[in-house]
Amino acid sequence: MFDWEDLRYFAAFVNAGSLSAAAKSLAVDHATVARRIAALEAALNLKLVDRRPRAYVLTDHDRRVGEMAQQMGEASFALEHFANAGQQAIEGQVVLSAPPALLGSLIARRSGELLARYPALALKLIGSKSRASLTRREADIAISLSRPGEPTLVAQLLGHLDYRLYAAASYLRRGLAPAYIGYDQSQAKSPQQRWLLQQAGDGPFVLHSNDLRIQAEAAAGGAGIACLPTFMAKEHQLEPARPEAGSMSIEIWLAVHEDARATPRIRAVMDFVQHCLRPLLRL
Repeated sequence: MFDWEDLRYFAAFVNAGSLSAAAKSLAVDHATVARRIAALEAALNLKLVDRRPRAYVLTDHDRRVGEMAQQMGEASFALEHFANAGQQAIEGQVVLSAPPALLGSLIARRSGELLARYPALALKLIGSKSRASLTRREADIAISLSRPGEPTLVAQLLGHLDYRLYAAASYLRRGLAPAYIGYDQSQAKSPQQRWLLQQAGDGPFVLHSNDLRIQAEAAAGGAGIACLPTFMAKEHQLEPARPEAGSMSIEIWLAVHEDARATPRIRAVMDFVQHCLRPLLRL
């Protein structure tokens, strides 16, 4: 009989596509993933990967085993949450994934309220610009800037977050030609960056960062004009720049796996997230 943990590691490898990526998703080293795959092969008496000098390569046969492993993992996940849904106690860990700016400024800052209300609850907050996979159990709840497409997820539009151009009062008083602060290439296709580029036209960019909070700090220090959500501009005492540019907005979605949404601890965190975010969003 094979070890279920070995099967879980192999499924992670199939999903991730490489030992290093699977190791990162599982928070282990790649040697552990390789060892688990070898143990599964021995238990099943099957060769599951083609070992090459620089990589492990899957065959179609191997992928089918990976698909079955993923289905078994999903069934286990559903059974666990079905059992949890029948319990009334709000206890245990909930993993929440969200864009870092929302997670830090709006949720982590108020997390003490939730934990004081439910002392047996524990939070794990993952700041991620791309939504963590709920299907692969990377998170229990995810907040994202686009609607999730997986059929097993339940998604709810919380509202729209407005962005405008902001700068420090000291910068605006200098009366210089506008210079801008924006995302680097890793976020070049984001709607905020595309809108900012339209507003900037031929204006120079003096600072790029992949983190919106760093952009806000740079704007507060007088480096230039940044495209920021209103709550962050207030947090850094920034003032509107170029009011004629107007505003843009992005959707904020909350998603949970359909088998997990009735679990009391997950329901409690979902309600808390909505309580934190909804007053700052436009419906």
